[in-house]
Amino acid sequence: MTNRFRLLTALSLGLALAGCKSPGELVVDGGGAGITAIRTTCPAVGIPDYTGDVTLFRSATSKTQADLDVTAAMTDLTSTCNETGERVYTEANFNVVARRADARGARSVQLPYFTTVLRGGSAVISKRVGTVTVNFADGQERAEATARAGAYVNRAEATLPADIREKITRKRKAGDPDAALDPLADPEVRAAVQRATFELLVGFQLTEDQLAYNATR
Repeated sequence: MTNRFRLLTALSLGLALAGCKSPGELVVDGGGAGITAIRTTCPAVGIPDYTGDVTLFRSATSKTQADLDVTAAMTDLTSTCNETGERVYTEANFNVVARRADARGARSVQLPYFTTVLRGGSAVISKRVGTVTVNFADGQERAEATARAGAYVNRAEATLPADIREKITRKRKAGDPDAALDPLADPEVRAAVQRATFELLVGFQLTEDQLAYNATR
């Protein structure tokens, strides 16, 4: 089992994402020196691998097509962010599209989902679990629902220290010893950027079997 799979298991049970580039916070390109973009203190928002869909079976011991009950997937993930205060609030909105194998009768299906804030790519800062309900009418095979998730991030923790910003933004002349060096080559800079990087992740709250099914199919 890979380290990434272990992390996703932790997110789903107790619980590849790029930062959004927009004005506010520095972003350093690991492939070269200097600033490649500017972004806010708002966390990047996304769905971790293997947690954006869920498959339910009629039998707990069978995962064959004949026993398929309901499948659902998260789509159209969008986010808004308010960074005017000391606590930066980000809200994610998404749709859930579900399909059932047997369209007879009206039915409601409740699907749990998690919202977690990740710092530095691995440290879980907070986690909440909610439920989205998908309602099928009699004879309806496909149904949709909407859901939202939100979380706060401390502005001070999401902001690079002044000395680190200076190291990244300092103008370098051609003759300077570090003119061609990537600022991220400095372990101190790299660690500070990682500490100030937050993500708001949402996904279905899967069982260990459901997560393994998604990862291996």
